[in-house]
Amino acid sequence: MPFPDAVLEKLKTLPASPGVYVFRDGDGQVLYVGKAASLRSRVRSYFQAGTSDTRLFIGMLEGRLTDIETLVVRTEKEAVLLENQLIKELKPLWNVKLRDDKEFLSLRLRTKEPWPRLEVVRRPEADGARYFGPYHSATAARQTLRLVNRHFQLRTCTDTEMRSRKRPCLQYQIKRCPAPCVLDVDRAAYGAQVEAVSLFLDGRHDELVEQVESQMATAAERTEYELAAMYRDQMRAIEAVRESQRVAHVRDVDQDVLGLHRQADQAELAVVRLRRGRVVRVDTYALRDVNSPDDEILAAFLRNSYEAGTYVPHEVVLPLAIEAEAGLGALLSELRGGRVDIVHPKRGARNELVQLATDNARHAFEEKARAREDVERRLGDVQARLELPTLPRRIECIDVSHTGGEETVATIVALLDGAPDRDGYRSFRVRTVSGGDDYGAMHEVLGRRLRRGRDAESGWQLPDLLVVDGGRGQLNVALAVLKDLGVEVPVVGLAKEKESRATGELFVDRVYVPGAKNAIALRDSSAALQMLALARDEAHRTSNALRESVGRRRRLASDLDRVPGIGPKTRTMLLRTFGSVDGVLEQSDEALRAAGLSARALEALRRVLGASSMGTAGAGAESNPGAEAGAGAGAIGGAIADSEEATGTDEAEAFAVDNAFS
Repeated sequence: MPFPDAVLEKLKTLPASPGVYVFRDGDGQVLYVGKAASLRSRVRSYFQAGTSDTRLFIGMLEGRLTDIETLVVRTEKEAVLLENQLIKELKPLWNVKLRDDKEFLSLRLRTKEPWPRLEVVRRPEADGARYFGPYHSATAARQTLRLVNRHFQLRTCTDTEMRSRKRPCLQYQIKRCPAPCVLDVDRAAYGAQVEAVSLFLDGRHDELVEQVESQMATAAERTEYELAAMYRDQMRAIEAVRESQRVAHVRDVDQDVLGLHRQADQAELAVVRLRRGRVVRVDTYALRDVNSPDDEILAAFLRNSYEAGTYVPHEVVLPLAIEAEAGLGALLSELRGGRVDIVHPKRGARNELVQLATDNARHAFEEKARAREDVERRLGDVQARLELPTLPRRIECIDVSHTGGEETVATIVALLDGAPDRDGYRSFRVRTVSGGDDYGAMHEVLGRRLRRGRDAESGWQLPDLLVVDGGRGQLNVALAVLKDLGVEVPVVGLAKEKESRATGELFVDRVYVPGAKNAIALRDSSAALQMLALARDEAHRTSNALRESVGRRRRLASDLDRVPGIGPKTRTMLLRTFGSVDGVLEQSDEALRAAGLSARALEALRRVLGASSMGTAGAGAESNPGAEAGAGAGAIGGAIADSEEATGTDEAEAFAVDNAFS
């Protein structure tokens, strides 16, 4: 089908200015967003008969393109910024699909705070803090965080915990924090530790070694042997990191070197990070279903990997030239606050670095390919053992938890290709049953989940395999729900290991399959089916965490819930600011008004609760058993505030999930 006349007419009027173009189809869907130094030349190149552009979607344009939008800007740099913004907002069908930047963890150091701490974040902000990363995996980021917390004495508690602390915590007892929360700590000494952490994370180890050696010698001269021992341990940690690095190029500049390896529509991008000529880290990123050329992949990565607050090196070394190179260089220079060079060498030492990065990309590609093949094999074994109609790429597991029949909650966790799919985690507060009715709770929760999955527009994808935590009873409940809703999903029950009371015989984990007389024993040798046990254990952990969070929030908030004029938002604000109900009641009227409490609510607070706590933190628990979980309870606890579902986890939950499936 030829291009519409309206499209051909627009080609005649395109300006020669820099800008961004948007391709749309007849339904208004955005097909592609691109930038150009000259809109006239770039956009017209898509319609030339002998074009050398080998991208897969070029051949599909003639069948789908019905409209072209162009936005003119003044410079290439503005074109780069606008293209990046539109790609994130419009989510075009054919652009390079890099992982969203929120998935890349960074470490944040708020140097302007009185007592800075290092913490894991997902999205850098222009808040004046220092950011280190992004790290290619949650494990790498948290390993670095643990290393810093072990050898550099910075606080690890949150601001709320620090304000409510009455005595030093365990970190002080084991000599990992000076306890600025309650003790008179030398700010200069603390600031020196903050600077040491910055040097360590920047990879400026030579400079840091000189500084720590001097501090260790000074402490020894003053007979401050505990302080000297701390500096000694820091030296050992730095040397251990340096031993795993090698000098690749002797230049007194910081460089990020990119290498790319691809096979068909699968690619791996490696970033070798050099600081003053020393390789400090190699990050690799998997790219799937990629149909764009290499230069577009590299440009897209540069647009997304450097943001306000993240460290930008003096030089970015690429394996080939990219479009709008000058504009990207200007953008990175602005983020750095100094000149940033983008180079693509053909020979010499820089080219050797590119080869190093490319070798790392190839190695990571092959390693991940082997891992994928292993997952395919294990999923195939699960399919064969359970006689499933399709490969169980998406496995979900449900677990119900309660406290003595009260506070009944449930969670559903998901595995995608054998790995946790945190966006697919769901949390539920059970509404219709109580008193420890596990069957009734499971019936309700499965009904709510599968009813959503039956609706194609809900975004709740049905699993390839549903696992219920329990034996034949729980399995029959799930089968009844599926029948009532008319939904076809393979389901199995997974019973925990137990000992027979009569004979003392130990029954290992067992898988109950519909229609099968005997359960399948889940032994250690069954590596494929261990995936089901991992899903069950994770569901059990998250449901218990949710139950404890609900109970904790209810106990803490119950007294405040009895005060007229204090709603959920005000209650959460007070607890976050002052740490506890007792902490709120200990404040002066001026402090409470400064925190945002109205005069009428303050009067009601004093009237109902008095000047000090009336009983224990949970005194009002019985009067308000239905208090909803407050904000800030984490993705598992806080997510049920709307009594429906939760998606994702907070940083603590993510860390636990990483370890559960490592």
